[in-house]
Amino acid sequence: MSKANGRTLYRIPQSGKISGVCAGIADYFNFETWLVRVIAVSIFLVGGSGPILIIYIALWLILDSNTVEESAKQNHKDIEVKKKVWQAGEPAKRALHDVNSQFYALEIRLQRLERHVTSDNFDLKHEINNL
Repeated sequence: MSKANGRTLYRIPQSGKISGVCAGIADYFNFETWLVRVIAVSIFLVGGSGPILIIYIALWLILDSNTVEESAKQNHKDIEVKKKVWQAGEPAKRALHDVNSQFYALEIRLQRLERHVTSDNFDLKHEINNL
């Protein structure tokens, strides 16, 4: 719907409990999803049940559900390190572990590629294709 800093406000039904409105708001403002849910439920229970319910239903109807392309972007987005407890992202140790595992997987793929390219079978196929 609206764009700020290159982000778009969407509902994220895959991450949501009801319709993904809180998950979309959390993603847009870079908060943890559980924090947005706790705030919404707290306001609902303290006495703002009417406005919160109306706003939630309105956002449910107004906001677009994120598309397949947006889901793919989320699956392949950069690792974000959490600086504060309420921010979305990963703790530093977990982020380091994820980066390490990604580099290890890339190293394995590169080793397989080098083994294939330097094999006699590859040279033979290359020479046959050049004929």
